[in-house]
Amino acid sequence: MNSADPTRVIAIARSWLGTPYHDQASLRGVGCDCLGLARGVWREVVGPEPFPIPPYSRDWGETGPREVLAEGARRMMIEVSPAEAGPGALVLFRMRPRAIAKHVGILTGPDSFLHAYERLGVIEEPLTNAWRRRIAFAFLFPQR
Repeated sequence: MNSADPTRVIAIARSWLGTPYHDQASLRGVGCDCLGLARGVWREVVGPEPFPIPPYSRDWGETGPREVLAEGARRMMIEVSPAEAGPGALVLFRMRPRAIAKHVGILTGPDSFLHAYERLGVIEEPLTNAWRRRIAFAFLFPQR
């Protein structure tokens, strides 16, 4: 499986900038959460979503034996090590120690990423050390 052109992934992701935050939504310009942003980029880069997304909790401190988000991404994306992730990669953040990865962003440069954040909507911001150390998994979008 070949990966999608990262320049295209980033351009599509940036077209979501300013979309308001809305839990479990995925409509550019209308509302999305972090996973909804990734789903919207997927639809434009790859095509229709391969399976429905079940409801999920917003609890960033959620613990458990399964990395549900990473397992889902592995079914349809190309996994790379977080250290190898470059622009265009989807990254999953573990927001609290020992919690499962529950936040999603898309790298837009070596030191920047785009994500949907509560109260702020879709924003692009620096990938600071505080964000970088939370990256638990990384994936590439496949080519259509």
